[in-house]
Amino acid sequence: MRGGVKRFHRREPASPPPVLLLLPRETQVDAQAARLARRRYPVGAEPVGEGVGDACAFRVWAPRRQRVQLALEDGAQIDMTREPSGHFAALAPARAGRRYGFLLDDDEKIYPDPASRFQPEGPHGLSQIVDPHAYAWRDGDWRGARLHGAVVYEFHVGTFTPQGTWRAAIDKLPLLKETGITMLEMMPVADFPGAFGWGYDGVNLFAPTRLYGQPDDLRAFVDAAHALGLAVILDVVYNHLGPDGNYLPQFSEYWFT
Repeated sequence: MRGGVKRFHRREPASPPPVLLLLPRETQVDAQAARLARRRYPVGAEPVGEGVGDACAFRVWAPRRQRVQLALEDGAQIDMTREPSGHFAALAPARAGRRYGFLLDDDEKIYPDPASRFQPEGPHGLSQIVDPHAYAWRDGDWRGARLHGAVVYEFHVGTFTPQGTWRAAIDKLPLLKETGITMLEMMPVADFPGAFGWGYDGVNLFAPTRLYGQPDDLRAFVDAAHALGLAVILDVVYNHLGPDGNYLPQFSEYWFT
């Protein structure tokens, strides 16, 4: 499923200042609640601190479950607080790069986060915390692009270069610019099982596939394209998932109508 918009622009806000939990117990609870409340998105894992008191806010929508635990890669298990909306939330001492998943009710299997930003071992593995503010963008002068008059080039990252990565694709951007291309349309990059695919069986809608590199490699590709005056848009697929690696029904039967 593809959609068009008239202007394309991206900017992530600066990280909020850290809250240091060096306070009485009652005040610490209030500070933790404040950290959870400062989330940018309603679900997923978001780092909410720096230095002393590093923490990550976790929130998942699992209305069909009565109990959800956060499971960290070191074996730690943390009970999450159930909200009336069916969300479960927890604050844990974890930094970007740490892996995690969720334990659902009495099921012993650890499930990946439906809103994972990265699956280093694929859809069946643990999710990895990603700090979206860590990358230093260099495209401050980029003002977006207009669809009218655009020359669109659709490409598949995995077959665009012999290496099949975002980093390798950066070296080819000048050639596209010389050709007269003004807008790059990436075929779906949501992570999927296996080693090869066109992207139309993606199951991790928020996680760019590990097959093409790290999330910051994708950011670097967009950054380099903007430096050359090239816009980047995504071919996305929301009308079907998987089925291999699709764990959404484990959390809720109401993801899609």
